Amino acid sequence: MKQQAPVKLWTWQYIIIIIMTFLFFLSLQALMGGFPAFVGEITHDPAKGGLMTTSFMLAAIFTRPFIGIFMHKLNMKATLIVTLLFVLITIGLSFGRATFSILVMLRILQGISFGIISTLFATFATNLIPSARIGEGIGYFGMATSLGTTFGPMIALSMLHSYSFNKLLTVMLFITLLTAAGSFFIKNNQGAPAAKPVPDKSLFEFAFDKRAFLPCLLVALFYITFSGIVNFIDGLGAANHFGGKVSIFFLIVAGMMVFTRPFSGKIYDRFGHKLLIYPASVSGIIGLILLAFTHNFAMLSAAAVFYGIAYGIMQPTFQAWAVSRVTPEKKGTANAMSLSFMDLGMAIGAGTLGNVAVEIGYNATYGLSSFLIFLLVFLYMAFSLTNKTKKEQLKQSA
Repeated sequence: MKQQAPVKLWTWQYIIIIIMTFLFFLSLQALMGGFPAFVGEITHDPAKGGLMTTSFMLAAIFTRPFIGIFMHKLNMKATLIVTLLFVLITIGLSFGRATFSILVMLRILQGISFGIISTLFATFATNLIPSARIGEGIGYFGMATSLGTTFGPMIALSMLHSYSFNKLLTVMLFITLLTAAGSFFIKNNQGAPAAKPVPDKSLFEFAFDKRAFLPCLLVALFYITFSGIVNFIDGLGAANHFGGKVSIFFLIVAGMMVFTRPFSGKIYDRFGHKLLIYPASVSGIIGLILLAFTHNFAMLSAAAVFYGIAYGIMQPTFQAWAVSRVTPEKKGTANAMSLSFMDLGMAIGAGTLGNVAVEIGYNATYGLSSFLIFLLVFLYMAFSLTNKTKKEQLKQSA
């Protein structure tokens, strides 16, 4: 039996996708952290800063279903390159802008582009990953997105403390340009599922698959808490007089993520998601509660360790679970759903936690957001018990 070729993961194309994905997420997530901080500073309103993230994420969410619909008809490589060039234009137009309405419009355009590009990268990757190594493969792909997501805000906060918003835009413009250049080396390898004739389906059937809904819902709950980290950790640092040191939080989170991803993906492929979600949830709850009581840098660092472990495990586990529950031709739909629910969580978190922080303060806001992970555990436990009961009933009827 020829088993070596199907299980090969680290192909040249997969490596290119990983690198380009990291660069793209680094750029867009740096702007994710930079725009709220910049707008919050010029308007003196954290809620308006959060709106920069909300508008970005909602634009991405509304875009992704259409990408899922047309995925089989598009030239994915050409679409990727054109959209990256459009991102370059929107970043260029952001220089020297201080009008809130214009900045919101630019964030909406960037959100549309983010919805398209992130879905394309995810679909390129999952089409290259052997099914027997889906957990490991998505784990490494998720590491690229998560490292970009983690280092981006860290770089943004560091640059805003030391330089200016325009300097940040310049660096991100260059990184996006590198991403666009590297994307020319990606092949249009949509694989067998894209080559098959696609039966007539409704808009809803193309954009949604109920089998992927639960992991997508759970990842949305977790990403509400992550939105609070990305958008308001700088506010927590200012309230507790940490200054530029608060950016080290993201560095610790990234370190924990790099530590957990290699073995968590292998655990998923061998044992499934149960051995990952429960400990990751406990770790996330501890991290958020520590943030609620953080008034010194040592406690901030400890919170980063625990939350980083949770973040390193949660995102790829839920995405791999969503993709593995659908048929091969629906991988694009599952990826779009997973990413959209992540963005939905980010949008909800930015829109609501900013207002909560104004009322009760940043520390208390993080303590309150820990209840979202308790809800995540409750829903997952309910699913596990229901699924176990169904299996027992099937065994008895057989």
